Amino acid sequence: MAGHSQFKNIMHKKGRADKARSKLFSKLAREITVSAKLGLPDPAFNPRLRAAILAAKTENMPKDNIERAVKKSQGGDTENYDAIRYEGYAPGGVAVIVEALTDNRNRTAGEVRAIFAKNGGNLAETGAVSFMFSHVGVVEFDAGVASADVMLEAAIEAGAEDVISNQDGHQIFTTPDTLNDVAKALEAKFGEPRKSALLWKPQNTVNVDDEAGEKILKLIEALDDSEDVQNVYANFEVSDALVQKMSA
Repeated sequence: MAGHSQFKNIMHKKGRADKARSKLFSKLAREITVSAKLGLPDPAFNPRLRAAILAAKTENMPKDNIERAVKKSQGGDTENYDAIRYEGYAPGGVAVIVEALTDNRNRTAGEVRAIFAKNGGNLAETGAVSFMFSHVGVVEFDAGVASADVMLEAAIEAGAEDVISNQDGHQIFTTPDTLNDVAKALEAKFGEPRKSALLWKPQNTVNVDDEAGEKILKLIEALDDSEDVQNVYANFEVSDALVQKMSA
């Protein structure tokens, strides 16, 4: 197993107001529809759909909304979305990865580029920063489902790569190819996880002061506010006080 050092992976999700929550539900529904269209509409046989539905449940998305998003994938008039990854730099040279689902590549590329420029960053070529991250699977459980030792033993047996356990819960990391198998094995022992997804994990993080951190968080928030953007990742750490200030 790899080292157990904690890392902070910045993934902003809007949820402070009704309008923001509606936008979040729209993004979650889009991922569900795309996942169901790319594979089978049954989450038992479609790992990506299973993860999308779990993410929706975590955000308390109504069951009717989830079912409607799955059914939409089977309609002939479903929009065709492309999954695109953008890479760039935030102020201070912090690396940023943006994942988007779009039905108009030119529109989304222009919008993402403009957001970077307006917030003191710059968009780069694909591959410019992704080498600083590892593309991994993650399965998360609440801390109370098992002790750190029990979870570690179960994760190793299931074929996981790494485990981080603390008061916030258990994070079990896998390769992208083994995510579904590991998630199923752990779910059989501990119940449904609170999260199962693929993400970009920084190999190292950069500590920035509050002034730079505020600029970076504003850039991430602006990116996340884009309708086409699904996830934002960055390789930096800021003080908990700043995170709380920005979330207020």
